[in-house]
Order: sequence, then C-alpha cells, then structure tokens
Amino acid sequence: MKIGIVCYPTFGGSGVVATELGIELSKRGHEVHFITYKQPVRLELLGSHVHFHEVNVPEYPLFHYQPYELALSSKLVDMVKLHGIEILHVHYAIPHAYAAYMAKKMLIEEGIYVPIVTTLHGTDITLVGSHPFYKPAVTFSINKSDAVTSVSEDLKQDTLRLFDIKKDIDVVTNFIDMGKHRNNFTNCQRSMMANEEERIITHISNFRKVKRITDVVKIFYNIQKEIPAKLMMVGEGPEKEPAERLCEELGIQEKVVFFGNSNEIDRILCFSDLFLLPSETESFGLAALEAMASSVPVISSNSGGIPEVNINGVSGFLSPVGDVEGMSKNALTILREPSTLKLFKKQAKAQAANFDIHEIVPQYEAIYERTLKNSVVI
Repeated sequence: MKIGIVCYPTFGGSGVVATELGIELSKRGHEVHFITYKQPVRLELLGSHVHFHEVNVPEYPLFHYQPYELALSSKLVDMVKLHGIEILHVHYAIPHAYAAYMAKKMLIEEGIYVPIVTTLHGTDITLVGSHPFYKPAVTFSINKSDAVTSVSEDLKQDTLRLFDIKKDIDVVTNFIDMGKHRNNFTNCQRSMMANEEERIITHISNFRKVKRITDVVKIFYNIQKEIPAKLMMVGEGPEKEPAERLCEELGIQEKVVFFGNSNEIDRILCFSDLFLLPSETESFGLAALEAMASSVPVISSNSGGIPEVNINGVSGFLSPVGDVEGMSKNALTILREPSTLKLFKKQAKAQAANFDIHEIVPQYEAIYERTLKNSVVI
C-alpha cells in the first residue's frame, strides 16, 4: 500500500507513535509518505519506502493566524496525485482529520478517492476537542473519517461520552519496539549519573500542569529521605521552572538533574530504577511503556488509560491522583530490597512486551485493508 501519514513532528507521544508506525510499515513493504510542517524528530530513515513532504505556510499580512489547515489540505491533494497515495492515516482529529477531509473532497472532484483513517491520541479529545469552540469541528471530522482508532479503551469511552459519534472506534494501543530496548551500555556510564549505592528515579514528559511535576519532586523528596537516590527530569515545558524552585526550597537541588529535551532517553532509562508518572490523566501513558520496556517499574496515578498499561502490583503500583504519600510508600516498597526491585524490573519488561510493535502494527494494516475494501464515495 501507499500510505500518507499526517502527524505533529514533535517530541510528543502522538508524533513518536506516528513516526515509529510509518517506519515499521515501510519495513513491511509499504510505501510511506510523511506529510507535515517539519521532519519528525524520530524520522531518520528516508529512502525508497519512506518519504517526507514539507507543508509550507506562506506568510500573509492579511491573516492574523496563518492558515495551516488550508496549506495542509492543499499539500495532501498534491501528494496524493503525485505519488498515488491510496490511504491517509491522520493522527489527531484537529486540525489533521479536518484538513484531510477537505483534501478528500477536493480529490473527489477530480475523480480520485482516498479514504481517511483517524487516530485519536488524547488532548485532541479531552482538552482541545471538548472546548465549545472546536467541538462541532471535532465531531464532524471524526464522523467523516472512514475509520477511527483510539490508543486506549479509556480514550474511546471519553470520546463517546463527549461527542455525538456515529462511527465505530477501534482500540489500537500505542506500542513499543522491544528490540530497541536492549541494554547496550556499560556500568561505567551509569556512574556518570549517580553513585553505585544511589537509586536512579526518572520522569519524562512535556512538563505541563496535567503531568503534576511538583508531585514528582515531592515523591522523590520522600524517597531520598529513606534511601540514597538521584532524580532525572527529562523534558521541557511551563512547569519546569516551578519544579526547579521547589527543589531549591526542599534543599535537594544537588540530587536532581534537569536534562531538557534529550535524544539519550534510552541511555537514561537503561540505568533507571523507577519511573514516576503521577499525571492528572493520560490517554495511554507512552512514557510509562517506554520505561517498562527498559525494565523500569512505574509508580503512577490510576487515571485515564494508565491502568491499561501499568498493572498494579506487577509492573509497578497505581495510586489516586495527588496521593503523594501513597506513591512514595509504593516507591520505597519497590526500591528498598534489591530482590524486590529485581522482580519488578523483570515483570515490567514482561508487561511491556504485550505492546510490542510487531503485535500492534498488523492491527493497523488490517484496518487499512478493511477501509480500502469497504469505503465508498460520499
């Protein structure tokens, strides 16, 4: 198949998933075309099966906000005609599904029919999409898609609750390439992050309020009072500075490392002993899955789709949102005894294997094939 993928080309979960999906599809013999405003951060392989097409948005003084949706829909039309793209897989309902539908209608005028598969990732539904200004457009975009998928059962139920959806929604979870999560680093490299007797605690996110970054710091503060530990904070966002100030107020700034956005996440996770994800909500919890794939157990909230990924008492522990004391206690339960930590590390990796990319991508292929077979011109 010739597949067009539209996504945000950033460090965010949806962009990572879309990029990894496209790369894996290309390895399975499909021709994949990424169509977005910048080359995705994890897209390193360009060649006969993987292509990138940049969406340019001309600057016009007339527009207060430049019309990306218009530029994207026009680019989609051009790329479908030029490369014979058979199906569009768009990640995020708005603006991507909305722009794809406009492209689809323009192409129909020229006798070309291209179906749309829309994947819902989270904030396009729970945050942006549910806003009254955008709700009609989101509802329209989902209902006009030829197939719709959601990254978790929880997100599917949120979508059905918040919108008047007439389409069936397939749950196709996020995934991980387990083959990329092998320990290829040496112990001497671990010593650059922490002393031998110190446990390494990690958090990776976009540092937005929903991630409850100050809870991460407070949990770590409780951990380090009981056992020697270091905290690795990976990512950028508005809550980074408040977190840094809190570390200074608690007197633990020397035990906390703020990396910013990093391309060495695999290295950091390789030496981590515990991952903290106390989020207000997560549609799936891809960061937790990446940690588990590196044999890192997870202390998390029990909100959103996280319980579908992190199994309480197996790959880590779940607690109510904001329960800092409970999460701290659970963290120490895992960290205190080496034998317990070893068991949870093993169980975390085993749970992550259920989401291996080679198990999930065939589900998307089946949806593409079904959609191409069943779609009719509307």
